Formats: sequence, C-alpha cells, structure tokens
Amino acid sequence: MTIDEYAAWAATIAKVDERPSNERLSYLGLGLAGESGEVADHIKKLLRDDWLDRAGLVDELGDVIYYWACLCAATGQKPSELLKASAAKISRRLGEAASR
Repeated sequence: MTIDEYAAWAATIAKVDERPSNERLSYLGLGLAGESGEVADHIKKLLRDDWLDRAGLVDELGDVIYYWACLCAATGQKPSELLKASAAKISRRLGEAASR
C-alpha cells in the first residue's frame, strides 16, 4: 500500500469528505496533536527510565500517520506530494545552513 492509498483508506474510516466541517478538521488536528503527545511521552519515559518501549512507540507513530493522512485527505493534498515538498524544503534549509 502506498502512502496515497493509505490516506484514501484512512479518509473513509475517518469519514472525511471533500468539504470537511471545521469540527471534523478540528477533531483530526487534535487527534494528531494527542497522538504526537503520546510519542513524546514515550521519549520522556526513555529519558526518565533509560528504557524505550519500542513497540509502544511504533504503535503511536502509526496513530500519528493515521491522523496526518486524514488531514492530508481533508485538505485535498496527496501525501506523496507533501513528502516531496517537505524533502525539498529541508534540503534547501540544509543548503542554506551549510552556506553560512
């Protein structure tokens, strides 16, 4: 399954349509923030306990991807295109940092 196929699938599960309501967008954004917080909590516990629950972290990363993919679909963006744009942006930043 490609990331674009996953996003299309996730959008059906999350009931995302072409014109999602503000409530639906808010729900998805808060879901992404919440799951990102759970990822951060695993990292916090790594610092505190010097042990990482890798399976738990991976599980939460999957939840982050789900909400991210749903938001991509809700805004009409292809995840693969966003990934390309992100890579280009980071590459530009690295080039700018190297030239300083």
